[in-house]
Amino acid sequence: MKTVRNYMMARFFGATLFTLACLLGLYGFFDIIREVPDLGKGNYQTSTMLAYVALQIPGHAYELMPLAVLIGALVAMSQLSGSAEYTAIRTFGVSLGQIARFKLIFGLIMALSALALGEFISPQSEQMAERLKLQSTRSLIAQEFRSGLWVKDDNNMINVREMLPDNTLLGIRIYSYDDEYRLIRSEFAERATYQGKGNWQLEGVRSSTLHADHVSTSRQPGRQWQSVLQPDILSVLLVVPEQMSALDLLTYIEHLQNNHQKTQRYEIALWSKLFYPLACISMALVALAFTPAQRRQNDLGVKLFTGISIGIAFHFCNRLFGHLGLLYDWNPLLSATIPTTLFLIAGGWAILRLEKR
Repeated sequence: MKTVRNYMMARFFGATLFTLACLLGLYGFFDIIREVPDLGKGNYQTSTMLAYVALQIPGHAYELMPLAVLIGALVAMSQLSGSAEYTAIRTFGVSLGQIARFKLIFGLIMALSALALGEFISPQSEQMAERLKLQSTRSLIAQEFRSGLWVKDDNNMINVREMLPDNTLLGIRIYSYDDEYRLIRSEFAERATYQGKGNWQLEGVRSSTLHADHVSTSRQPGRQWQSVLQPDILSVLLVVPEQMSALDLLTYIEHLQNNHQKTQRYEIALWSKLFYPLACISMALVALAFTPAQRRQNDLGVKLFTGISIGIAFHFCNRLFGHLGLLYDWNPLLSATIPTTLFLIAGGWAILRLEKR
């Protein structure tokens, strides 16, 4: 029994890793096509672009893991069935329940791998990738401190205390310097809303201007502010929820709750982080349900195509439910877990149905 288990697990892992490599290659190809128009901007050259694309691989691997598990397990089981090895294994006395346990072990290992990618590797690599591109194309320097986010914009140093999910900035300080790096103006705004084309609407503005012999101060209810600073830059620097680890999400949700701000997007991201690895187990069980008992080629082709189509549907439904939950203010737990839960139930039901045949 141990020999059969090891043999089947080796086939599962081999097919899954090969599938994941193919999917990552496809995603990498499209990433390169998307980045080609940015070549030549600042110091963004081919080597930098390739490094940027490579740093995105862990994030893609995390997203594609359940799909790779399903396709890999389907291919492995189809190969076993097509070569009559699956029939020989069942004849040897291995029950469908035992094969399901092999799939559970396989799915659990892949789930733990996805968890490690999503918690420790992907958030760091995504942030490094975006910072690399930012520094190469925009010539901006930024660093996160306890006081918030610091960004250099020409002769201005900008401090942003917080950025909300709708790109609204809170607690903006703008320090302006002359060509000899002497401070000439300090400005504080309670809130800034992006208007498009580099324009921001500042609200609750207080400014201080340093003259040779005195300092003048002024207050304004609001004013326009032109800057190269844009929401896509800030969303890179203030890590988006989907790229944050579960621990960081928990901390930030608590921070938002303490400040009476909406937390739904972050709660959906948190529950998705916690439940998404379980999709690997769901996909492993679903793959067993689409394994033909006989070696007829028609059955192999149809079931393989159907299983892959279901996996692709899950991949997009998982994203769709997150966006729908945010749009229609659904319960974050349900928005994040409905697709995974349904596929897990469907996989278990299909195996029980096969067992009764």
